[in-house]
Amino acid sequence: MSDPDGQTPPALPADEVRAADADREATAERLRSAAAEGRIDLAELDERLEQAYLARTYGELRVITADLPTAPLLPASRSALPEPETLVLRTTAPNLKQAGHWTVPRKILAETKSGIITIDFTQATCAYEQIEVEAVTKTGWIRLILPDGWAAQISPSSTNTARISNKAAGTPAPGAPTVIVNGHPVFGPIKIRQRHNS
Repeated sequence: MSDPDGQTPPALPADEVRAADADREATAERLRSAAAEGRIDLAELDERLEQAYLARTYGELRVITADLPTAPLLPASRSALPEPETLVLRTTAPNLKQAGHWTVPRKILAETKSGIITIDFTQATCAYEQIEVEAVTKTGWIRLILPDGWAAQISPSSTNTARISNKAAGTPAPGAPTVIVNGHPVFGPIKIRQRHNS
């Protein structure tokens, strides 16, 4: 675009260029990876995610991740091994449901501010003995529905456990997995049950 006298205005510095939704989402994914690696705690993750979604420029996004490495740093003995896949489920208002025929990864990160997240494992395929579910709620709910034979346990690192209800079996059937729930509810509950339990 040219100005009225026909000259092209100077280009903006990179940090002042407006960020797109895809840029904000990429920064959010980087923050979630950092939390999964133990680089930032859940409280800081929540704070930085809010900053990321409010950021207007590349410079504002860059500040949020300035103290994080550009790529995960793995010990040499594990550098040839792929990191386990993480399924990220996040909602701020509408309900979100993971159900039907799907493949369960080793780790699931579920975050809700005001909507309901339902994770239904009843038709899912799972190749792991244990699955870790990191569940964070504000005023929203998170519900986990397990098929018969699966078990669920609450991680000792969970907080506000009075708002976590586990009605699933504590011991799995032979060959069935156990879901380890690391729950951090604030106001909304986290509910775990077998498919036919209320």
